[in-house]
Amino acid sequence: MEDLARQANLSSRHLARHFRAATGTTPLQWLLTQRIRRAQELLEATDDSIDTIAAAAGMGTATTLRRHFHRAVGVPPDTYRRTFRT
Repeated sequence: MEDLARQANLSSRHLARHFRAATGTTPLQWLLTQRIRRAQELLEATDDSIDTIAAAAGMGTATTLRRHFHRAVGVPPDTYRRTFRT
């Protein structure tokens, strides 16, 4: 956040207020949502492992992906894959 604010020539607090006004959420929550969406796309379209998808979606580890994915989507990634695989 500090780096983004510096690049925008704003304080972190000011940037956070503008971000929330524009998106309705915090920068961290927005980023997490984007990562979950990317993981969903990969789960639907590939046979990649959960570890590979976690790295590709920017979640780092499979454990982190599973925790955030389940909280956001309501099911674990493997259940999502079985249900929504095209």
